[in-house]
Amino acid sequence: MTTRTQVGIVGGGPAGLMLSHLLSLNGIDSVVVDNRSRLEIENTIRAGILEADSARLLADTGVSDRVLRDGHPHEGIDLRFGGESHRIDFRALVGESVWLYPQTDVFVDLANARERDGGDVRFGVSDTSVDITEPAIRFVDSDGVRQEIRCDLLVGADGSRSICRAQVPESVRTHSFREYPFAWFGIITQAPRSAPELVYTHSPRGFALISQRTETHQRMYFQCDPEADPVAWSDDRIWEELQARVAGPDGFTLKEGPITEKTVLRFRSFVAEPMRHGNLLLAGDAAHTVPPTGAKGLNLALADVRVLAEVIERALLKNDRDALDEYGPRALDRVWKAQHFSYWMTTMLHALPAATDFDVRRQLGELRSVVGSEAGSRFLAEGYTGTWPA
Repeated sequence: MTTRTQVGIVGGGPAGLMLSHLLSLNGIDSVVVDNRSRLEIENTIRAGILEADSARLLADTGVSDRVLRDGHPHEGIDLRFGGESHRIDFRALVGESVWLYPQTDVFVDLANARERDGGDVRFGVSDTSVDITEPAIRFVDSDGVRQEIRCDLLVGADGSRSICRAQVPESVRTHSFREYPFAWFGIITQAPRSAPELVYTHSPRGFALISQRTETHQRMYFQCDPEADPVAWSDDRIWEELQARVAGPDGFTLKEGPITEKTVLRFRSFVAEPMRHGNLLLAGDAAHTVPPTGAKGLNLALADVRVLAEVIERALLKNDRDALDEYGPRALDRVWKAQHFSYWMTTMLHALPAATDFDVRRQLGELRSVVGSEAGSRFLAEGYTGTWPA
C-alpha cells in the first residue's frame, strides 16, 4: 500500500511528534513511523529538565498545558563540593527558570495531541528502510501489511541508532564524538524529596546528582564504571555510596526508601554533520547526543524541530527551497554551544581517571570561581536555561 504525504518522519519520539504537530499547525501533512509501540515508549522512563522555551513550546502551540500545571519550576540548582552546597539562582541571574517534567510525559502529551488532531502516526512498524533520492519510507505496519510512504522531504528523528543518518554518503559526512570513561548508575527510589531543586555534587568518590521526579518517587545518579552491573549492587550498598558522596559539615543527608529501578547509563558527545543532505534532514539524537550532565538532550531536539518546521514551511508553502539550507547552520550553532556546556559541566564535576592532586585541586578552584563570581554563575545559568546570548 502506498501513501502520499508532504513530509515523512522516521521516529515517533518527542522530536518527530513535535515536528509533525508544528507542521500540522502550518497546514503541512506528515506521516510519522516508529518501530516501537506507543506503550513501549511510554514505559521507557527518562528524567526531564525542560528549558523555559521548551515548556512554552508545548503550552503555546496547544500540545498541552500539563507541563505548566503538573511540572515543577526550578529557579536554580545547587553545586555541592567540599561538603557544602552553593546555589546558582537562575531567576536572579538570567530571569528564567527550568521545568522538572519527565520526557515520558512530554511524549504522552505529544502523542495525545497528534491523536486528538487526527495526525497520522504509526507505531509498532518493522523492517523499515528509507530512500532519500526519491523520498520514501518503506516498512511493515503493525498489522503485517507492507507499506510505502512517498514524500517531498524525509526527516530522520530516529534516535542515536538512526537508519536515516547512515544514508548520508561517507564522502560528505563528518562524525565528531568523544567517549567518556565513566557512566551513571541511576536509581528511582520511593522516598520524599531530599532537596527542592537538583543538587550536582563533586566529591572525592566521584560525581552524584540528586534529582526529583514526584512527591513520592525520586531519581538519583552517581558516577560509576561503564561495566558496572546493577544487579551486583544491593540497596544498602547504593545508599551507602550516595550518602558518602553528598556528606559534609553542613549535615546534608538523603532521604532513603525502597529502590524500584537500577540502571547504568552510558553516554558520549556526538555530532553528525551535515544535518541536511538533499531531501533528508536530521533532528534530535539522530544528529547529536550530549552527556546528561547539562540537561540538554531533549531541549536540543525540540529546538531542532522548531527551526526545521519554519524552514520546511518556507520550502513547501512559499516555494523557497533555499530555506532548507539554513537549517543545519542554525541548528548546529546551538548544538555546539550545548556540546561545550555539557562537556564543561561533565569534566568539572566528575572524578577523572588518573587525576593527580593538581587536577582535583584545579577542579575545586574552577567550582569556587563559578560560585564566587556573578559572571561565572551567569555563564552556568545561561547554559543551563538555554538563554545564551544571540
